[in-house]
Amino acid sequence: MNYPFEPFTDIPTLQQTVTDSFCELVQRVVAENDVFRVSLSGGSTPRCVYEMLSQRDLPWDKIHWFWGDERNVPQDHDESNFRMVNTALLSKVPVPAENIHGVPVDVESPEQTALRYETTLREHFTGERPVWDLVLLGMGDDAHTASLFPETKALDEQQRWFVENWVPKFDAYRYTMTYPAIASGSNIWFIITGQAKQQALKQVLFGNSDPAQYPSQRIQPTRWFVDAAACEA
Repeated sequence: MNYPFEPFTDIPTLQQTVTDSFCELVQRVVAENDVFRVSLSGGSTPRCVYEMLSQRDLPWDKIHWFWGDERNVPQDHDESNFRMVNTALLSKVPVPAENIHGVPVDVESPEQTALRYETTLREHFTGERPVWDLVLLGMGDDAHTASLFPETKALDEQQRWFVENWVPKFDAYRYTMTYPAIASGSNIWFIITGQAKQQALKQVLFGNSDPAQYPSQRIQPTRWFVDAAACEA
């Protein structure tokens, strides 16, 4: 298949390249604008990248950290994306507390949680859209990205930046950036690894347009970081 990228032969090389590319982008953007704003992804592959970033020398006081999606659990819960990033990276480097913008999860009030985070985003970004320097995204084996899952309400949202999203397959709420907020990123990177992603990736790239079933089809990444295992021969 004619993929629009050169697959990485192994995951460690992919993770190293993402880490190097992240650092290069930060240095360039901070030199130009004196600030860097990133929307983070959950998942095991990004976690290793975050761990590698903790060993780098970056202008930590210039970087603002946001989350593209979150689970409906407290921030100290094992499944929390905030906890994962904090454990892997943020707790290990001198990031000012005011630069860390985690989702303020109230498990009993998903709607209010999403509205509070939307307010945080709109106070930080004063334009019509949040202008990210980088949006990190993964893709599930059902072609979801962030917490934009197939046939869920958030797929149709055009005005809000961040919403609660009921996901029937989990019988639970997730929190997610919406398509318009993701699309405003200056750099949007897809990180996709593993054989389980083959069919989803094939549908996203080469299948008929059906974003209700394959939400990642609506993402226009500026870079792909995909390993060979995720690509069908």
